Amino acid sequence: MRYCRFLSTENATTLPRYALVEQRGDSLWAVAPMSPPEEDLAAQLAAQHHPDAAFRPSPLADLHLLAPVTPSKILCIGRNYRDHATEMGNDVPKEPLLFLKPPSALLAPGGTILMPSISNRVDYEGELGIVIGRRCHRLGPDEDVRPYIRGYVIVNDVTARDIQKGDGQWTRGKGFDTFCPVGPIVSDEIDPAAGSPVTVTTRLNGVIRQQGSTADLIFSIPHLLRYISASITLEPGDLIPTGTPAGVGPVQPGDLIEVEIDHLGTLGNRTAAS
Repeated sequence: MRYCRFLSTENATTLPRYALVEQRGDSLWAVAPMSPPEEDLAAQLAAQHHPDAAFRPSPLADLHLLAPVTPSKILCIGRNYRDHATEMGNDVPKEPLLFLKPPSALLAPGGTILMPSISNRVDYEGELGIVIGRRCHRLGPDEDVRPYIRGYVIVNDVTARDIQKGDGQWTRGKGFDTFCPVGPIVSDEIDPAAGSPVTVTTRLNGVIRQQGSTADLIFSIPHLLRYISASITLEPGDLIPTGTPAGVGPVQPGDLIEVEIDHLGTLGNRTAAS
């Protein structure tokens, strides 16, 4: 299953809706409405959401897309590719390095990344993100993690690098509003948790800057879910970006960042000074 989230106007009311996604030719299309995947969100929208409302299949490019996830928390993994740890002058971590981005950092596909005036360097970091599908707490060492995964999504872990390094901890440098572009879809039609890798490619103004395979993750997806759930309960919709390959670099106002992952499409966002 693949799905997106978008803004729809019905009876003069604008509200978020979800749609199933299919590949048609070279384009991704929203082809049928679906109910919100999060139970809490479904309850909030129960009075407004009409799955049987008139729906016209449309290319995703014609829709006002939203971030396809509504996480209670965004748990990121740092330095999970050896080549990235090396390029940043750091040792390879002995255990997963966790940090949080607030949900207020979420940004839709096509949205503008706002570069804060208090930072002198803002970087892109293309990543594969895990979307949790079931409440997940203290997974066993041999337990299959795949039933807890709803699907996967593209993430850009935007970072104010100077603030990250200056603070010593990463919350502020990683957590600015608009610093977590996500989308355009969530899909369970890839299975990197089972050892089927995908390629993460990041382009800056059309030039490839990053290209890495999830086969090179230091800590695998099963290891990450077991490690995190040992201390933190994961809820449906929670988002786990899994780390970025080598090639991170700074952006300037007006730049176009595109992160592409096999079978997930391309997440594109421009930057602007704020």
